[in-house]
Amino acid sequence: MSSIETQKKSITSNLTSQILIAMVLGAILGVIIHNTISDEAALSFSSKVKILATVFIRLVQMIIAPLVFTTLVVGIAKLGNVSAVGRIGGKALGWFFTASLISLLLGMFFVNVLEPGVGLNLSNVDLTSGSEVLAKTQSISFENFIEHIVPKSIFEALATNEILQIVVFSIFFGLAAASIGDYVKPVVTALDKMSHIILKMVNYVMNFAPIGVFGAIAGVFAVRDFQELAITYFKFFGSFLIGISSLWVVLILVGYIFLKSRMTVLLKRIVSPLIIAFGTTSSEAVFPKLTEELERFGVKDKIVSFMLPLGYSFNLDGSMMYMTFASIFIAQAYGIDLDLGTQMTMLLVLMLTSKGIAGVPRASLVVVAATCGMFDIPIEGIALILPIDHFCDMFRSATNVLGNALATSVVGQWEENNEIDIVSLD
Repeated sequence: MSSIETQKKSITSNLTSQILIAMVLGAILGVIIHNTISDEAALSFSSKVKILATVFIRLVQMIIAPLVFTTLVVGIAKLGNVSAVGRIGGKALGWFFTASLISLLLGMFFVNVLEPGVGLNLSNVDLTSGSEVLAKTQSISFENFIEHIVPKSIFEALATNEILQIVVFSIFFGLAAASIGDYVKPVVTALDKMSHIILKMVNYVMNFAPIGVFGAIAGVFAVRDFQELAITYFKFFGSFLIGISSLWVVLILVGYIFLKSRMTVLLKRIVSPLIIAFGTTSSEAVFPKLTEELERFGVKDKIVSFMLPLGYSFNLDGSMMYMTFASIFIAQAYGIDLDLGTQMTMLLVLMLTSKGIAGVPRASLVVVAATCGMFDIPIEGIALILPIDHFCDMFRSATNVLGNALATSVVGQWEENNEIDIVSLD
């Protein structure tokens, strides 16, 4: 191992340790604040300390749009032709939809077997607390989803960090660049150099990760009575953890099937992104860092730059599992019996409406609320899961990161084997 690689490994290890320490310190401070000052003062403290997390996430969001555009365009241009893009894109979408289906089915299986919503007492639940999420459900429909895929303006998409729209524009731009050939090489080279500058910025931004995680954790624990939450939502949260743990087992086993012993190396590589996603409840927050780690793992940059942006729109495994789990949980809480046919229809609806949601906090709740409305389940039922949603979001965000890292690594290996086969034939 070179001295540079050793140094990078040491930096990554130090960052991981710092983030873990920040999580513990944030939780301790939050609990102390919650138990020693008034609720109003704790709420004020929470809103102020969360600014640390907000600033960190905004720093990451600042570089996501240019990173997605530059790396995806360069990746497609390097692939060289439409057939290569179609081949890799077909493998990617096949993986994404298979993984999504498995995640949805796991969520449906565990919520039906464990029945966390059956017999729930609704008397103490403030059903108005989900009004912010309810307001966003008006724009969730199949028609709006289709319209939302295509950007009206690339500048608007870049300004609002609409990853899926940026991906669509970048694919067209990259394909056009690849078809023109040598004439546009200076443009592709410039974008390639720009992507390296942005990746260097990632290293600077990641230095703020422990501070952001500290703020996020301290803010939550300052206003949440963890003991009360644990008792009231033990069945829901416990059932969810069983489901999400099973999904991790499935993903890791699939990883060992395709990557063999290299899966262990991959897991070591993505420890830091997993912890950041867990602490900030945002898989989007680790997009740049995950790009860097997957390239260090050995996946070619053109595959990483093509797969990850697609994955962040189409392959949110943790969110998918949670959405079926939460939707059916709300139905159970209201005593609504959903037969298998209805649940399978709900699963297909979630498969479509969830594609393209950003990997940011609370995005899953909007889709859950919209889906409940389609199946005559009281939408205000999302208030049942709001108090515990942040803790669930920590696990599903980390799961999203694992799923995308695995998908990118496996497709990268398939392409590597494909190139070897082509060389052998020649």
